[in-house]
Amino acid sequence: MQASFDTLSKMRHILIILILLTPLSAWCNTLQGKVVKVADGDTVTIVDEKGDKHRIRLGGIDAPEKDQPYGSESTKNLEWLVYGKGVTIEYDKHDRYGRIVGKVLVNPQGDVFCLAIGCVRKVDAGLEQIKSGLAWHYKKYQKEQSKQDRKLYSEAERNARRKPVGLWVGKERMPPWQWRRK
Repeated sequence: MQASFDTLSKMRHILIILILLTPLSAWCNTLQGKVVKVADGDTVTIVDEKGDKHRIRLGGIDAPEKDQPYGSESTKNLEWLVYGKGVTIEYDKHDRYGRIVGKVLVNPQGDVFCLAIGCVRKVDAGLEQIKSGLAWHYKKYQKEQSKQDRKLYSEAERNARRKPVGLWVGKERMPPWQWRRK
C-alpha cells in the first residue's frame, strides 16, 4: 500500500512540475482572422473564418489617443502593420468594454520558408508599435504578460527612448492613461 502511495505522490509532483514548466502561451486561447478595421494605435477588429467580428485590444501596450499628439501616426503605423492581413490572437481575458485583450501576431505573407539563418516568423504588432516609438509598454498590466514579452517590451521602449524615435523625439508627451483622466 505504501509503494502505491509513493508512486502516486511522485506522479503528482511530476505533473505539477510539467504544468509549471509549460509556457504561458500554451494556456492562452487563440483566435485567427483578418484585420478589417484599425480603430486606433492599440485596437483592431478582426473577422474570423466563421465571419464573426471581434474587437481586439493589443495587450501590453498603450498607444496615444486619436486626439493626442502622435495618435494619428500610431494609428497609421498599426494600419500598415496589420490591415487586411491574417493575424493570430493569443489571449486570456476581456476588458471592461468587452474587447479581447491579447497579443496580436501578424501571419507571414505567402509561403513560410526557412533558411540556414532562421525562419520567417509572425510579427508581434504590439512590440512593433513600441519599437516605432508609437506606444508605451503598459507597465500597469505587465504582470499579465509572459516574462519574455515583459522583457522584450521594456527593452523596446528603452531603445525607442534612447534613439529617440516617434513620440520620444519631442519633449512634450503625456502617457495615454494620464490623457484620458483629463
